[in-house]
Amino acid sequence: MLLQDKVAVIYGGGGTIGGAVARAFGREGARVYLAGRTQAPLDVVADDIRAAGGAAHTAIVDALDAGAVDAHADAVAAEAGGLDISFNLITHGDVQGTPLIETDVEDYLAPVVNGVRTTFLTAKAAARHMLARGGGVILVFGGSGDPPRGYSLGGLQTGFEALEAMRRQLSVELGPHGVRVVTLRTGGIAESFPLDFEGRDRIVADFDEASLLGRGASLADVQDAAVFAASDRARSITAATINISAGALIDR
Repeated sequence: MLLQDKVAVIYGGGGTIGGAVARAFGREGARVYLAGRTQAPLDVVADDIRAAGGAAHTAIVDALDAGAVDAHADAVAAEAGGLDISFNLITHGDVQGTPLIETDVEDYLAPVVNGVRTTFLTAKAAARHMLARGGGVILVFGGSGDPPRGYSLGGLQTGFEALEAMRRQLSVELGPHGVRVVTLRTGGIAESFPLDFEGRDRIVADFDEASLLGRGASLADVQDAAVFAASDRARSITAATINISAGALIDR
């Protein structure tokens, strides 16, 4: 198993993407610590991991609160003997569907401020313990790309650009201590939209059309890439993005 005995914290672990990654980490042998603001969805994911023979723990944590994040990371490290992997997958409160020139400034700034704040807090908390351990992996989700035509995404792309700037700086500062920082870029995951989400069929079709492979990225793609990126097989990958968009995002 690629993550045997690794200690992984997943913020937003009860969500669609966070839960999928958590299940994959558990399947690959990691001790998974699920953090979120609502207990019920965390329990569902934790039960799935345990049913498959893995180890899972849950905690109510507001990943926008510095004290709560630090206290949780300290508790995990004390219980598990360290912290190897941190992946923040909480939602950033972005407001979409309104043209920029009609968007309220607070709605535009929400995904920028929330995304930067929570990523900074959780990365900082994890890094303290990773430095003491002599290594670790911080994963970032999203990654910027060219805005798709026909959609009003608010501050989403601005927030992603800010996270990429943070990822680059963290990589440079933490690399000498053995800590890797990697972004997973998907171009969007159709499965993250509920089946009854208005316009879902159009979104799925547009994801497929935008890709070079005729299909958009899937949750399974995210799971496989996250496991690899977090594992020692990716030990030479840092200060980089892993593009799993099926060609929807074209790297230069």
